Amino acid sequence: MAGDVFDSMVTLATELQTLICGSLEGVEPDAVFESTHWERGGGGGGHTRVLQGGSVFEKAGVNTSVVYGAVPPGLATELPGDGETFRATGISLVLHPRSPMVPTTHANYRRIERGEHGWFGGGADLTPHYLFEEDARHFHRVHAEVCAAHPGVADYPSWKQACDDYFYLPHRREHRGVGGIFFDHVEGGDDVLAFVAGAGHAFLDAYLPIVRRRMATGYGDRERTHQLVRRGRYVEFNLVYDRGTTFGLRSGGNVESILMSLPDPVRWVHEHEPEPDSWEARTIAALREPRDWLGSTPA
Repeated sequence: MAGDVFDSMVTLATELQTLICGSLEGVEPDAVFESTHWERGGGGGGHTRVLQGGSVFEKAGVNTSVVYGAVPPGLATELPGDGETFRATGISLVLHPRSPMVPTTHANYRRIERGEHGWFGGGADLTPHYLFEEDARHFHRVHAEVCAAHPGVADYPSWKQACDDYFYLPHRREHRGVGGIFFDHVEGGDDVLAFVAGAGHAFLDAYLPIVRRRMATGYGDRERTHQLVRRGRYVEFNLVYDRGTTFGLRSGGNVESILMSLPDPVRWVHEHEPEPDSWEARTIAALREPRDWLGSTPA
């Protein structure tokens, strides 16, 4: 059963990569995804697809991978199971729009096995630079609905809380964005795979309507500067706290694929503080206190 589920996850990740890249190119008139295959010393490899310099997406990456081999010594105590070998597969994406009015987003879904023990993990989250509450509500509603369609597997309330807890920068006392869902070490077979397939396909329903709604909204130098500073927070999280970055680097993954999540350009401004009561300040305040976005009330 584990082998069948793993192989099915490999197929699903490839299908989602094709679907998502094609859909993003459908709203991006000035750039396309470029593809790179890489191989991992020790077993496996991946398929990286990156779009750069678009008018809608300044940088976007949608990656798939299948890696396997001996459990790296540095991960032996962190991977459940007692086998000497592991294998992992999944899809990971990060989209950095050019406009500050369009939020950054991230999603990944994976299957990892060690010996006879296997589990799923992943999720999706939204990182606005300027908060439009209806966008946050929409993103959460779509994910709540896909969770509700898979009772006994998915748990939106607890996975929403896990997302808020995980995507948090303690040194900034800020959450990276307005959250979404996050889960890890979920054991199961075809039932969990069916949820992952549903969530992967629902990603476009959750995100593309927001892109289309905001991509033509005007902005100026002030908004652009704020966006670049907030991208710095994204970099800080991914390099200091993100488990996927750590796992990829410590398991011998492709460095370019792992770090494709980092935006370009980005800024760090010393002692940067938004004007009191500004849109920028209100957005940051929302990132300090998670909300129940289905009811859009403070949590």
